[in-house]
Amino acid sequence: MQIRLKCLKQKYSSLSEPVKASIWYMVCNILNKGMALISTPIFTRILTEEQYGIFSIFRSWYSILIIFTSLNIFLGGYTKGLLIFKNDWKAFTSSLLSLTTFITCCFGIIYCANSASISSFFELPEILMPAMFIELLFMPALEFWAAKERFDFKYQKYVIVSFTMTVCSLLGGVLAVLSMNYKVEAKVYSDAIVKGLFCGFIFVILMKQGKKLYVKKYWIYALKFNIPLIPHYLSNYVLSQSDRIMIGKMIGTSQAAYYSVAYTISMMMNIIITAINNSLAPYIYKSIDAGKARVIKKTVTPIFVVVGCLSIMTMAFAPEVIYIFAGSNYSEAIYVIPPIAASVFYIFLYSMFSTVEYFYQKTVKIAVATCISAGLNLVLNYMFINLFGYHAAGYTTLICYILLAFTHFLFYKKILKKELPNVKNLYDMKIIILVSCVVIMMMFVMLAIYKFTIIRYSIILITMITLIIKRKTIVISIENFRK
Repeated sequence: MQIRLKCLKQKYSSLSEPVKASIWYMVCNILNKGMALISTPIFTRILTEEQYGIFSIFRSWYSILIIFTSLNIFLGGYTKGLLIFKNDWKAFTSSLLSLTTFITCCFGIIYCANSASISSFFELPEILMPAMFIELLFMPALEFWAAKERFDFKYQKYVIVSFTMTVCSLLGGVLAVLSMNYKVEAKVYSDAIVKGLFCGFIFVILMKQGKKLYVKKYWIYALKFNIPLIPHYLSNYVLSQSDRIMIGKMIGTSQAAYYSVAYTISMMMNIIITAINNSLAPYIYKSIDAGKARVIKKTVTPIFVVVGCLSIMTMAFAPEVIYIFAGSNYSEAIYVIPPIAASVFYIFLYSMFSTVEYFYQKTVKIAVATCISAGLNLVLNYMFINLFGYHAAGYTTLICYILLAFTHFLFYKKILKKELPNVKNLYDMKIIILVSCVVIMMMFVMLAIYKFTIIRYSIILITMITLIIKRKTIVISIENFRK
């Protein structure tokens, strides 16, 4: 055991700083999301379905509003700006932070002038909106600071701050909800207060370092870079968040709670997929850049099989996971999990195609694909949620992610034809089509056999045996893209 630990320590020490940083950011992401998932069964039991539905809608609106109040400047635009304005990065940072602050304050003024009508449109109590304003105001500071830490391949401080904030937020939320009668307000404000304290401290530090509130060229740069990307960012959030908002507005907050729990559980696998994507993307980039595009197919093909099996496993354990995470009150939500779990496979599929688009900097194509799918999602939700209830949102989500994957496939093929005319495909399309069909078929099978536990467990056993038989191939693939 000691020898193995020593070997692992030596391997870790030999890694470059960028690789170490990537590993720790991935670990931190998994821990933070894992903590949030672990807390789900606590809050679903403390809060009523309607209360949990209101909280879910609150988080959904926050995810959408921050696109407009911050323009997501702290993403690609800020990172690129750190290269362009590297000699004045402190002033650049404080100037952009003041820009997001200015936009957020404008939003606050508009809300105060129309508080009743805006709160009614959001389907949220007015008392919750100040908490949202606090988060919208201060969270960009954490994002700017985190982006700068990643840019410098530093990770220790971010991991400590991020994890501590998550733990404090969750513990504070549980204590507040248990000790107060107004449970939704207690949960929302405990989150906002913790985030306001942590992010407010970082806000002050960044402003003191930069000492600049307004630098014209920095504001112009940020606005020019990020405003055209708003449709892409918004479309992404529409795909992932609009279901809950529309369910809440159209048929009720309790139904939004059922859907939210099922969606959260189904997307648990996304934590693993994100980690896989983070490792696969640089491997694909390096292979294409080195003229070794043909080796990608052999390495990546088993990963498609693994992701497909994980999707099926998520569907298979839906009744048990729903009971553990939410309790028997949410049992009807199990029928939402299969289509959303299937959607996760198509999320992985489209990300593989879009990786090639990112490599060749075809970002407009990415935005077009996302906007088309998001638009269709809104239309289908509007048409079918009223007709078939909140379960319909799971299937509209699946349809839209299938469309997104297919659209990216068309763009990917067009890019290959132009950039790599001698390579017909980077991925094994026969295996992809086969796994896609199996995932969809198993979705319908699971829906039919949830009441037949023995049959369901037999399918789980077969899937596990398949993974065990193919374990060597999987391990070899993982080792290949780590090199």
